[in-house]
Amino acid sequence: MDITEYAKIEERYKDEKFVFGNIIVDNYDEAVQSMNDRKRSNVNNYLTNQLTNWANMNNVFLKRVDDDRFIALTNMRALNKIEENNFDIINQIRERTYKQNFPLTLSMGFSYEKTFEQTNFKEVAKMAQSNIDLALARGGDQVVVRAEDEDARFYGGKTNPMEKRTRIRARMISQALEELIVHADKVIIMGHSYPGMDVIGSCLGIRRISQMNNREAWIVLDPQQFSNDVNRIMQEIDKDPLIAKRIISPEQAMALVTPQTLIVMVDVHRPSMTPAPGLLNLSKKIVVLDHHRRGQEFPKDSVLVYMEPYASSTSELIAELFEYQSNEMDAINKIEATAMLAGIIVDTRNFSLRTGSRTFDAASYLQSNGADTVLIQKSLKEDLDTYLLRSHLLQTMEFVNGNLAIVHGEDEKIYDTVVAAQTADTMLSMEAVDASFVVTKRQDGRVGISARSLGQYNVQTIMEKLGGGGHLSNAATQIENTTVHEVVERLKAVIDPKKIKEGE
Repeated sequence: MDITEYAKIEERYKDEKFVFGNIIVDNYDEAVQSMNDRKRSNVNNYLTNQLTNWANMNNVFLKRVDDDRFIALTNMRALNKIEENNFDIINQIRERTYKQNFPLTLSMGFSYEKTFEQTNFKEVAKMAQSNIDLALARGGDQVVVRAEDEDARFYGGKTNPMEKRTRIRARMISQALEELIVHADKVIIMGHSYPGMDVIGSCLGIRRISQMNNREAWIVLDPQQFSNDVNRIMQEIDKDPLIAKRIISPEQAMALVTPQTLIVMVDVHRPSMTPAPGLLNLSKKIVVLDHHRRGQEFPKDSVLVYMEPYASSTSELIAELFEYQSNEMDAINKIEATAMLAGIIVDTRNFSLRTGSRTFDAASYLQSNGADTVLIQKSLKEDLDTYLLRSHLLQTMEFVNGNLAIVHGEDEKIYDTVVAAQTADTMLSMEAVDASFVVTKRQDGRVGISARSLGQYNVQTIMEKLGGGGHLSNAATQIENTTVHEVVERLKAVIDPKKIKEGE
């Protein structure tokens, strides 16, 4: 029996499957708010013409449904062609409008029915909306393509996300959080495993907000995962008995949680990266406060999400929430302010990266509430062994594709995550290094990569290909059941300087 004709029919069916897309102009309102009617009309015409030309060239039906929103209809053959060109329209719009002094960026979400069953248009449109939401949550200026039960494909994300947070939104989040705390029986707070200063500061901040609203709060931490700097700050925190007795292990947290417990995730949004992922299955009241770009993994039962990828740190976001709390009787104390300021200082590398006016406002607030900068400097001091470890790693430096540098440790030697991160930062200060990658064996047996860039290269997309995530200029991942050498080879295989420049 000749099956050639059947194969052709199947291929034609695949090519002609329905594709639905949402397109949003990220910063339309901000770009046109100060323009006169004539210039606003010119911008609208330019935008419509550019997108219409792109649509016509790629067999896409495009319809403008609002000032800043379009819908797109096409088929899989056209989508495959557009993906081959890496959705070049988003780079074109960004670059051309920037040159004309009204910078605009686009976010897109596309979806389709991946099975051979009859297309469920409602579900495809719902998934396309979910994809555009994911693109916006990751900072905009990018495209997310995904069908039901598929891994997302990302394009763009080349630029650092623009500041979209407003005082009004911060007040709304603060009040919504207060309402959730009041109606919970207790609050349990946790950050990511192997916590840094930002996790510690953020946890203390939310514990204080809970106390201000007369709710008991517990912080989930595993002392076995503390780095040297976190150990030092924790020794100071332990001197406050009211805080010390509220720090519990993952096992204790599992015994405390009830369906009415509010679980607050800080500086993390991936359940698998928390010290107690099982907690999230025991309550449907989950709050996410984070400053990382959103990945695919996310809690199912989140009732409040405050994710701002442009922010310096989660401690910065939480510091702002204090301003809008109705109960100021139990103001933030010295050690809490110190830990939160330490989180900001570490994540901004002493206010040199991802630092905006709101960052300094938050730091000023914490300083006025007694934050001890001398204690922070003492906590962040490194010992001789750490210095020598970093020097040892740097001796293994090799360059890939010119200006991308990789260093690595040995399989039999464990490196602290802080040492790896500091080494990546140090590499960036060297001439001819535009992006740095540090591959080391971790305490938990996994192999970790710390990745940094000065913004020219998108290290987040590289880490996502290896199961991690983060920011455009600051990202990481951890890989199980492998060796350092194997991870270095996998890293080299996914590094393409052209693609990570474009944010693919």
